[in-house]
Amino acid sequence: MRGGKLASPARGRPGEHRQPTVGVRNLRASVPQSGHRVDNNERVRSRVTGWLATTACAALFAAGCGTPAPSDPVPGPTIETRLTDRDRLAGLAAAAKDRRYVGAYTWTSANQPERRVSVAFGSDGTWIVAVPGGALSGLADIALYRSLVGLFQCVLGSSATRNGARPDLGPLDPVCVAIPSLTAAHDPRVHHLFTDWIDPLVDRATALSVAATDNLPGATGSCFSVESNSAALAPPLDPGVYCYSDDGVLTGARVSFGTLILSGPVSPAPSSVALPAVVAPGTPLPTTAPPPPTTAPPTAS
Repeated sequence: MRGGKLASPARGRPGEHRQPTVGVRNLRASVPQSGHRVDNNERVRSRVTGWLATTACAALFAAGCGTPAPSDPVPGPTIETRLTDRDRLAGLAAAAKDRRYVGAYTWTSANQPERRVSVAFGSDGTWIVAVPGGALSGLADIALYRSLVGLFQCVLGSSATRNGARPDLGPLDPVCVAIPSLTAAHDPRVHHLFTDWIDPLVDRATALSVAATDNLPGATGSCFSVESNSAALAPPLDPGVYCYSDDGVLTGARVSFGTLILSGPVSPAPSSVALPAVVAPGTPLPTTAPPPPTTAPPTAS
């Protein structure tokens, strides 16, 4: 230092290369050469520190540098996809409407011995439901048969419980009689379980209260309690319990006229169901037998 002035920094020898004080390539123009004042280096150092902090923050942006972590999205409204009992029964009944098979059911009812109901549903739409003791107060076995021609009541013979009772009714020979309109007096009712009572179960607009319930003893599949919701109208079917397998076979029912339980595996459907007896003119047998004739008291001589 001469005369109070700083001596000029020594020049390097010709050809000598001087190294920058900070080894950051892009900052060479901002970093002074060795020999400059210290305060200038402090300003450079602060610039480098800020640049490094900015670069680190950008590199760590995905980790949330300076930005709060996003909160979990608010769950939206859920859509109930579980079927109601009404929907489940409607689906099973829809399968039953198209189901064709041959099967047998055990029928128990009050004041009657156990009976066996046989059913057959042909691929062409013909069907038959045989009802032991279905006419004449249990003395006659009958069947209801349906084809494209119409509905028939077919007498199959005397029931096993007749045992010669009511000889006044005469012989009960097998014969089929056309039924233009089935009235309550001639309706054994059992066939409704397999035919027209299915439609109200399928139609969700029918005023029915449906709830899943315990299976009837011996019934497989799913069982439902069915009640009418309308007191003003005659119910379209008997209230009670209806049981179906997943493929639409009625496996059990408990209604006003008794309980039916499928008694074994069903068989494949025939192509067509034939009439069980010849068709003849006449009137169908009533479900209730007429009263026996009275014996006139002996006349006084």
